[in-house]
Amino acid sequence: MLNAAAKLFVTRGFAATSTREIAERVGIRQASLYYHFAGKDEILAELLQRSVRPTVDKVEKIETLVPPETHATALYLLALIDIRTLADAPHNVGILYAQSDVTNSEVYADFQHTRRELVDAYGRIGLQAASVDVTADIDATELGEMLMHSIEVVTGIRNAGTAMTPHRANRIAAAVLRMCDVPKETIAAAASAASELLAGFHHETTVASAESTL
Repeated sequence: MLNAAAKLFVTRGFAATSTREIAERVGIRQASLYYHFAGKDEILAELLQRSVRPTVDKVEKIETLVPPETHATALYLLALIDIRTLADAPHNVGILYAQSDVTNSEVYADFQHTRRELVDAYGRIGLQAASVDVTADIDATELGEMLMHSIEVVTGIRNAGTAMTPHRANRIAAAVLRMCDVPKETIAAAASAASELLAGFHHETTVASAESTL
């Protein structure tokens, strides 16, 4: 159901998609859909949650696994994991986040809370990795938002029909570190270390198999 809704929201637009159309796409009665969700806002809220939750769930492991003195590696690894999360989100549903009703409606409170957790993680780890010049005139929240917006370019790339290859993912992750004024040689070392650590992370595929959970 979630997979079908994601495809309709992205291809037709959230406002233009009805719960009846979602139910018809899944092959169930519209009334049956309401056993799971009160309306399409709740469906979108769940989809958006799945576009950020997998990354947030790995933040503690990242900060535990990466040695304290190698903050650049932690930031690079966080970026790679987040890029993969957005790249795996069904039908690029993350691109719908910018809609005004998503940011203002109480239905999306849980998603907004989870997203703030991720902003906080980017801000915290980013400040630790950043140069003194960066930390002198920016706080954790502002930096976190800037870094997350850099990662969210993934949704635009997907929307253009371009595949998110490992090369592109690494270019985005490196750009995140450059925003923190991390030296070029440190970025190269962080990229190497993060790529090795990434293999030890089991990337949950919940977002890609959302339809099978209902």
